Amino acid sequence: MKNHLRSLRAERGWSQLDLAERLGVSRQTVNALETGKYDPSLPLAFKIARLFALSIETIFEPDEQLEAD
Repeated sequence: MKNHLRSLRAERGWSQLDLAERLGVSRQTVNALETGKYDPSLPLAFKIARLFALSIETIFEPDEQLEAD
């Protein structure tokens, strides 16, 4: 799943650790999310959306392959 976490975090001047602490996850989890190696659980996706005051759909985009199905 593609996402805009890195740019959203950078706009606020937050490090990966800053974001991780705000979300209650590890820095490694934030890194995995940003690099697309890990898709968030639904509760975590909602938490991220609330933190940035954006919709989940604004932050996360489905893979192109899923859109074709």
